[in-house]
Amino acid sequence: MAVPHLTELPPTADTLENLFGPHLSAVCARTAAALEACGYGGLLVHSGSLRPIFQDDRTHPFEVNAPFKVWAPLSDVPDSFVHFVPDRPPRLLFHRPTDYWYKPAPLPQAYWTGGFEILPCADLQAARAALPEDLSHTAYLGEDFGGLAGWAGLAPNPPRLIRHLDYHRAVKTPYEVACLRAANRRGARGHRAAAQAFSAGGSEFDIELAFLAACGQREQELPYNPIIALNENGAVLHYQMLDKAVPQRRRSLLIDAGAEFAGYASDITRTYARESGDFADLIGRMDELQQTLCAAVTAGIDWREVHLRAHRLTAEVLVEADLVTCSAEEAFASGITTVFMPHGIGHLLGLEVHDVGGFARAPDGGDIERPERHPYLRLTRVLEPGFVVTMEPGLYFIDPLLAATRADRRGRLIRWSRVESLRPYGGIRIEDDLAVTTTGCENLTREAFSAERST
Repeated sequence: MAVPHLTELPPTADTLENLFGPHLSAVCARTAAALEACGYGGLLVHSGSLRPIFQDDRTHPFEVNAPFKVWAPLSDVPDSFVHFVPDRPPRLLFHRPTDYWYKPAPLPQAYWTGGFEILPCADLQAARAALPEDLSHTAYLGEDFGGLAGWAGLAPNPPRLIRHLDYHRAVKTPYEVACLRAANRRGARGHRAAAQAFSAGGSEFDIELAFLAACGQREQELPYNPIIALNENGAVLHYQMLDKAVPQRRRSLLIDAGAEFAGYASDITRTYARESGDFADLIGRMDELQQTLCAAVTAGIDWREVHLRAHRLTAEVLVEADLVTCSAEEAFASGITTVFMPHGIGHLLGLEVHDVGGFARAPDGGDIERPERHPYLRLTRVLEPGFVVTMEPGLYFIDPLLAATRADRRGRLIRWSRVESLRPYGGIRIEDDLAVTTTGCENLTREAFSAERST
């Protein structure tokens, strides 16, 4: 089924309903095949449980398990289950306690519910009673919720079955791509508001509030906590603070922030300079590099080669920016590029920001190794139609890496005066989400920004 392009936010219920039926059929078919290959007759998937805070009666924020979201786009339903037996409609055991401390979630009635038998369950005991008495050939996916040991016969988290399911989850259905489009549209709207807050003089905290308001989501609804880094904070790859004070001089903003739609994540990064000059020019050059890499993405490409090409192109940028004293060839061969870009060029994206199955050689076993000297690459597979990947080249001025390099023989290859002039700006990262096709890729992020500009 062709995937209609997103023209509104969110997609219409009719569009989603038309896409979800084939999606659910595909999930049932690949799950049935995996169960047969691994010797199981059924599958029970847990949404997850609320976890208490130590010595308190409050709980940590709930995070639904991704294998549950494959089936049902529900994010706030602890202790619910999907039960699947091949050749039967899946059953949703929906946790709906009788409670006056907290408001129970209503029974779902949405575009996706027609494919399920939905049973409300007041507690775990009611959920167990709704299941077959004999669970001896049923695999279970999820954590131990405390009473799991009493559900005799379940096979908890069989590694071989998980690998089968994860391997095939890398290929997204048209429904999933539509959800990822919508997540990008929502994320692009937040990014536009964040850029405006930066231009208006906001702090990191102010910028996050602007992002959240524009997305229409609370922080706990986002796929990950936004990285909102002013100035030198942009050199911390997973910067986790939110400074409420505005720095005396605002030089740059690096914002890595995504939104969520129906359980699917966008993962978008942009970098801004406050003023024109060297750093602004470097952002422009990195944007060109990123678009060059995006243009070459298509089915059949080995992602490891994409990563290594990114480093070769980064070496050329280092030469052009006068950050190294050597040729681009030597900058690449010596590993200097890993000082300025220590992370991988991208990863699978879907129900999780760093989606599963990125290293698997085949559903039955074997991993594809990362290239030598590149231990943080999160994807090593050959791209297939339906993969959704991020493309995120970066160039950073990271003090610990620079100090280690200054102390070894590679230090002579770096023009330290140029590094010192750019260190206060932190770093650059530009990240788009790409849906791989047989003839190239669809840039979900650039299309989302373009759609937002036209509204």
